[in-house]
Amino acid sequence: MPSSVKNQSFLRRLGFSLAGIGAGLRLERSFQSQALMAVGVLAFLLVVRPAAIWWALLLMNCAMVLGAELFNTALEHTLDYLHPERHPAIKIAKDCAAGAVLIFSLGALGTFVALLLSLGPFWRRWI
Repeated sequence: MPSSVKNQSFLRRLGFSLAGIGAGLRLERSFQSQALMAVGVLAFLLVVRPAAIWWALLLMNCAMVLGAELFNTALEHTLDYLHPERHPAIKIAKDCAAGAVLIFSLGALGTFVALLLSLGPFWRRWI
């Protein structure tokens, strides 16, 4: 890769990253849903104000789910561009990427449930 493409300034690379997030938000319904859930988690944290460890765990889980979804989106778009026809190997690659997003999502859900259980009776008045 030529150095003119690879070694860009930090601000230029940041622009590429933000463009990728923007594309995910514009093009992918799953990413939109997961971003909305991440905003909901943040709102919940702001209201409940649990210990800092819960903030760290839940925000890390949100970031991992969103990051996994962006990787999934990148893989799907690349594979569709390179091989638009159906192929068993491409199906496996796409299914595995979607499975990875599901595993991260279930881990995030488990962390959220653990927070609710740790709050004891407090959370019951919110339901």
